[in-house]
Amino acid sequence: MQSKDRIFLSSPHMSGREQKYIQEAFDLNWIAPLGNNVDGFEEELAEYNSISNAAVVISGTAAIHLALKLLNVNAGDVVFCSTLTFVASVNPVLYQGATPVLIDSETDTWNMSPEALKRALWEAKENGKLPKAVIVVHLYGQSAKMDEIMSICSSYNVPVIEDAAESLGSEYKGRKSGTIGDYGIYSFNGNKIITTSGGGALVSNDKEALQRARFLATQARDPAVHYQHSEIGYNYRMSNIVAGIGRGQLEVLDERVEQRRAIFERYYEAFGKIEGITFQPELEGTKSNRWLTALTINPNITGITRNDIIERLAEEDIEARPVWKPMHLQPLFENVKYYSHEEKNGVSDYLFEYGICLPSGSNMEEDQQQRVISIIENLLNSNSK
Repeated sequence: MQSKDRIFLSSPHMSGREQKYIQEAFDLNWIAPLGNNVDGFEEELAEYNSISNAAVVISGTAAIHLALKLLNVNAGDVVFCSTLTFVASVNPVLYQGATPVLIDSETDTWNMSPEALKRALWEAKENGKLPKAVIVVHLYGQSAKMDEIMSICSSYNVPVIEDAAESLGSEYKGRKSGTIGDYGIYSFNGNKIITTSGGGALVSNDKEALQRARFLATQARDPAVHYQHSEIGYNYRMSNIVAGIGRGQLEVLDERVEQRRAIFERYYEAFGKIEGITFQPELEGTKSNRWLTALTINPNITGITRNDIIERLAEEDIEARPVWKPMHLQPLFENVKYYSHEEKNGVSDYLFEYGICLPSGSNMEEDQQQRVISIIENLLNSNSK
């Protein structure tokens, strides 16, 4: 059993507004998938992101899978993916029997390297095997270099899926994260900036494509009085109760973004000027939701390692984690082609070796954050050279 004083990396933060929508579902006795909350959540999510359409589903993973289906990704096809991410960004490629090709990060955002992507696409064209899609991840809330990535992909007529699972509420040059590519996906997992306990969304300006996504997500049931099915479908639609939680959460999204950004600023004020510590940058013209505060620790300069911090915090019942282990280092993808940012310079390898995510939940009190900061400060001071 967890201690009540435990500080989590990113725990759910309820607003109190969710109950109104949940009660409405109970009052209407509309508990199963679809219903007024599903419709309302889709409309409000699309409106918030200034995009024409949204389809809410059971997970961000399901949303990526549907995007790949809409782009006709099938067995034998290739899909380019960010390597520095959670496995859910890449697994749907395998669901379709396609082959992922992994693209390294760059230092300005920690996201997909346009340089590596350019090399990979040039080589793919030379080999007569362009990818069916590129999945670009916006890591820890920071948008990738979308202008460059969209320009490169457009020159090869390759569609882009934005994995904005971690970046709902972030902005890129005046546009909401997830709305720049052909399709965008969000996650409402329990640890995300807003949550429905589990859930996700697929967004696009292509209304017909999103309508087809809903069809596929509802077991691909043909219009008939009886149950008739002409193609494979999926049980991916969000329930009316879960969508009600999402509606209440969405109302406080901007507030949650500002709370997470304030948490980042306090960490930055404490450690930002210490030699050997580097925070994930915020690209000019963008606004990160700072879902998680991520930084690197150089042990040769600071005298401590990333793992020293994680272990010391764990002793105090505080959760911290390494940054994502890149997909090209995962056993599942050991035979997959990988393009590094520069020749023999893997940025994502460095970030994984030295990177750490600190507790960043919007419901973390300032005194709790100060407790985290003090523990790290003491560790740095006791190991200073």
